[in-house]
Amino acid sequence: MDRSPWALEHCSIAMTMDAIGLRSSVLILREAFYGVTRFDDFVRFTQGAEANVAARLKHLTTLGLFTKHPYREHGKRTRDEYMLTDKGKDLMPVLLALMQWGDKYLQEGGTPVRVTERTTGDPVRIVARGSSGADLGVGDITIAVSGE
Repeated sequence: MDRSPWALEHCSIAMTMDAIGLRSSVLILREAFYGVTRFDDFVRFTQGAEANVAARLKHLTTLGLFTKHPYREHGKRTRDEYMLTDKGKDLMPVLLALMQWGDKYLQEGGTPVRVTERTTGDPVRIVARGSSGADLGVGDITIAVSGE
């Protein structure tokens, strides 16, 4: 592929990694997919420092991956819950693909979490699939600079 008209600053992979590539951001997103919405729970389940989690949540909210919604428990001050937006939810296949790869190549003795389809209980598998419905490998796809 001739990549001479292509510029790194326009690479969607690089832009995505710049946006969410920090480990702490990915772990916060993982927890959001698991149903976590409250700051203290993000801190607890990611085992991150409060200042770091606060900075990452602010960044992810600024990117439009979360929205903040106020809540108040009886006798306590008003705080914010962090809810995934559609933009944030669209990262689900990315995180599941990372999990699937880690399960296959990094885990020994089984996977720590199972992901199944709610209605059937069947395992979820993330794959590249063409319009024909066939699973595709690296050798089955062509990559070209847009406009060619």
